[in-house]
Amino acid sequence: MIQHKDLDDPQTREVTIIGGGIAGLSAAIYLGRAQRDTLVIDSGHSMAKWEPIVENYLGFPNGVGGEELLKNGCRQARRHNVRFAHDEIRTVSSKKSGFVLKGKNKTYRAKRLLLATGIFHLPPEIPGVTECLGHSMFFCKDCDGFRVRGKRIAIIGVNNEAVEYALGMLHYSACVIVATNGKQPRWHKRHARWLAEYEIPVERNRIINVDHRKRKIHALDFAGGTCVKINYIFTTRGDIFHTGLAEKLGAKLDAHGQIKVDQCMRTSVPGLYAAGCVTPANCQMIIAAGQGAAAAQAINRDLFDESLATHSLRRFRDAQLADEKTVPERVSNISWRKEKRNNGI
Repeated sequence: MIQHKDLDDPQTREVTIIGGGIAGLSAAIYLGRAQRDTLVIDSGHSMAKWEPIVENYLGFPNGVGGEELLKNGCRQARRHNVRFAHDEIRTVSSKKSGFVLKGKNKTYRAKRLLLATGIFHLPPEIPGVTECLGHSMFFCKDCDGFRVRGKRIAIIGVNNEAVEYALGMLHYSACVIVATNGKQPRWHKRHARWLAEYEIPVERNRIINVDHRKRKIHALDFAGGTCVKINYIFTTRGDIFHTGLAEKLGAKLDAHGQIKVDQCMRTSVPGLYAAGCVTPANCQMIIAAGQGAAAAQAINRDLFDESLATHSLRRFRDAQLADEKTVPERVSNISWRKEKRNNGI
């Protein structure tokens, strides 16, 4: 069957997606099913890989691994002829015909561009914690609060968010402390009063070691000789949004450094879309998947509207009329009933 891409510049994709995480893959699946010529460029750094088990993704009552979600998403997108390239995009520019992307390996061109470049959670600056990421050290109470019910929990941070995390964790456990890791607290007086009101202890000494075995935390060793038995750590050190490419194209960011988008995931730059944790959305996998789907639908509609305005859909239809059967076969009712009987329908 004739495809839209058969009539266009073979060097230019209809859609290129930068980022092969949950948002990017969700968009790729929708665009592939919409018969759009789609390329996903992925550098392999999706935060989903940090999640050994995701327990709040719809349809997986027993949980699902983050890597498994990614692998299944890639497989599903490939079923719809989505192409993949392992590359890291260094620079991007906007042209009248679309976008030019220069990667570490090669140069790409696209009519529409979707940024699903994601986020990086900063781990706490304490020794021996890296291997515990996703197993007993977490960033999000909405994702992982449920799995730490009734356990001993330390919130590492010095800002208002750390205090609010500690208060929120009381819904899951009675044993919660705040550890400032030797830094001066920056929370407001109101938050200090909350800590006192709810009798949440604060450990101000520096953490010199995390006692853990098989990625499970057992205790925190503090300067001064104190050891506190802890099962889980949550940290609020901060996030890095991967917005460099968006900024090079002139896309607007919000006060937190996230890419501004409308309800259709359009940025302030024509033809440029963004989805997932790089936008102001709550950084949840299922929300990222939904944003990817919304972006894909908007991109597909945008390309369709353009095909009407430029009459490229007419060229596509002319090719169909020349090479394919475009009118259903007409038969009498008697002949149709006989054919159905012969075919066992």
